[in-house]
Amino acid sequence: MKHTVYEFSAQRITGEKVSLGNFEGKVLLIVNVASECGLTPQYEGLEKIYEEFKDQGFEILGFPANEFGAQEPGTNEEIQEFCQTRFGVKFPMFEKIVVKGKGQHPLYHFLTEQRPSAQMNPGSSFEEKLAKHGIKKETAKDITWNFEKFLIDRKGEVVERFAPDVKPEDPLVTTAIRQLL
Repeated sequence: MKHTVYEFSAQRITGEKVSLGNFEGKVLLIVNVASECGLTPQYEGLEKIYEEFKDQGFEILGFPANEFGAQEPGTNEEIQEFCQTRFGVKFPMFEKIVVKGKGQHPLYHFLTEQRPSAQMNPGSSFEEKLAKHGIKKETAKDITWNFEKFLIDRKGEVVERFAPDVKPEDPLVTTAIRQLL
């Protein structure tokens, strides 16, 4: 069994295979992203905190996924173009992967095993809103929706998981990042 995120690899959105060990010693925020979601404007917040913290040993790793309402239908090239032209994304983006269910990428299996539930904003009704549309998690540890975030410490261990509606610049996220930096 793997013990840290550094033991995984993934394909960059441009096709190169990358060991996550290349990020060893950095604080990471791993996020499943989508281009056609109501939460897509979170790219702006992700880029904002990336710019704020990147010189202190912080990286965001974006993983496009299409499991939620087919809101990431594009090719890797289209996703990269969208992220760069629409939001000026400079943090590392990876190829589209499966983050829940059949074919789940091993990294996301590890992340959800290590941190089976997400921290939510107090009073959040996000999951209830999804349920009204017939969208429910199959298992308690499943990724809820696009823009779920996993915070990884400098040792490669999963220390926190944030619900999709917790914005990247929310103090819940930024305070946790600052504590790890």
